[in-house]
Amino acid sequence: VQLVESGGGLVQPGGSLRLSCAASGFTFSNYVMSWYRQAPGKGRELVAHITSTGGITNYADSVKGRFTISGDNAKNTVYLQMNSLKPEDTAVYYCYVPRLSLFGPGTQVTVSS
Repeated sequence: VQLVESGGGLVQPGGSLRLSCAASGFTFSNYVMSWYRQAPGKGRELVAHITSTGGITNYADSVKGRFTISGDNAKNTVYLQMNSLKPEDTAVYYCYVPRLSLFGPGTQVTVSS
């Protein structure tokens, strides 16, 4: 059972990135899936989550209107589309399955000119 994130990198302010989280060893469509992030010197914070049916999503106020969480059942993958990125979005982004208490290793996102 594991999660592997990808898609992070360096982007200029105002740019976009799409993060992916590939799940293996379980069927992610049966679980709530979440994205967390941890900025340097700060605690880990919830960014977004999506219900197992994909019908309900929720976002931190700081990313509402800019980030979108979605899932692809066929690929057992959850995504985080991030638009209009700001320097304060710089963090390590983690995929998380609450019911399994399972975090992925994370992917670094750096927003800087």
